[in-house]
Amino acid sequence: MNALKISIRTPYLLLLLTATTIFSCKNNEKKETTDADVAVTKQAERAVWTKDQANKWYGEQPWLVGANFTPATAINQFEMWQADTFDPKTIDKELGWAEAIGMNVMRVYLQDQLYKEDPQGTLKRMDEYLAIADKHHIKTLFVLFDSCWDPFPVTDKQRAPKPHVHNSGWVQSPGQKTLNDSTQYPRLEKYVKETVGHFKNDKRILGWDVWNEPDNMTGDSYQAVEIPNKKDLVYNLLGKVFVWARAANPSQPLTSGVWEGDWSSHEKLAAMHKLQLEQSDVISFHNYSTPQEFETKIKELQRYGKPMICTEYMARPNGSTFEGFLPIAKKYNVGMINWGLVDGKTQTKYPWDSWTKTYTAEPPVWFHEVFHTNGTPYRTAETDFIKKITSEVNSK
Repeated sequence: MNALKISIRTPYLLLLLTATTIFSCKNNEKKETTDADVAVTKQAERAVWTKDQANKWYGEQPWLVGANFTPATAINQFEMWQADTFDPKTIDKELGWAEAIGMNVMRVYLQDQLYKEDPQGTLKRMDEYLAIADKHHIKTLFVLFDSCWDPFPVTDKQRAPKPHVHNSGWVQSPGQKTLNDSTQYPRLEKYVKETVGHFKNDKRILGWDVWNEPDNMTGDSYQAVEIPNKKDLVYNLLGKVFVWARAANPSQPLTSGVWEGDWSSHEKLAAMHKLQLEQSDVISFHNYSTPQEFETKIKELQRYGKPMICTEYMARPNGSTFEGFLPIAKKYNVGMINWGLVDGKTQTKYPWDSWTKTYTAEPPVWFHEVFHTNGTPYRTAETDFIKKITSEVNSK
């Protein structure tokens, strides 16, 4: 305050200059406040969708039925998207098989290190993939981050599949080193904002799944090398990822699927699951259990009044099947994306326990996947059923 005192003997000019300076400073302060208000207003323009907004969007979609998609020639996200292993011919062929049985959506994983090393090439190949999918009348739900499997992702040439082991080469995003180093977060912010921003009005994209199973500690596969505070780090970063993605102002919805725990009331949810559901424009979830449990979970999530998409299901030995789940999903108008389309290098026809139990041949019942590598169905009765039930809904 002392700096603003003015003597009565101060010459008129100095008094005028001082007053002008004070006025100017106040104007600058006001301008800064206005800029901040504008920024807040802009952010508010893309708030979490209301129930009405979400249901309006969902009402414009067909009944969504599809698969989590990695071409048979790729062991993981890197092999799907890197320049030397990107395989549009196989993608085209396999998406054609999906289209033929009535599938209209694919859930596809990205990887932050791809964007770090080759941002323009990654966007170009994403666009090429989208053109192929669109040719087959298939929309895409892109996954930005993933807490599952190998926490030490490395680009370039990927290791060969470990014989008879489920997802032996799949990698997390971000990897453990990045997750544990907050100085890397500005790079992740750039990846999210620029990727979502580049495609923010692309009608070929169904939406953005910002983080797959964020609190997954990888079970018997890699839990021994996971850092103890992984969930805390992911929780703090997940909140930021939702903000970054929303800041790009996408026309498509954001989501992150809950996959375990007690969902019977909002109060009983884990903090991670509350964050996922509160920040999602549309609700997504996973269920590999029985049809009865699947229906229970749908009813529990109905309290949010938003559209639902089951973004992972179908593990035959568990009782999670197309015949058991799709009629329930049809009844409640829930979108359905099963795990796996074509048997390939991910080897997810083998069960999760292949990490602890030795298999020397394919399992008696495939865990995931719909087609053999040559395009013949694993079970013709399944593909006939998928085609029939999707046609009943989407041909109307």
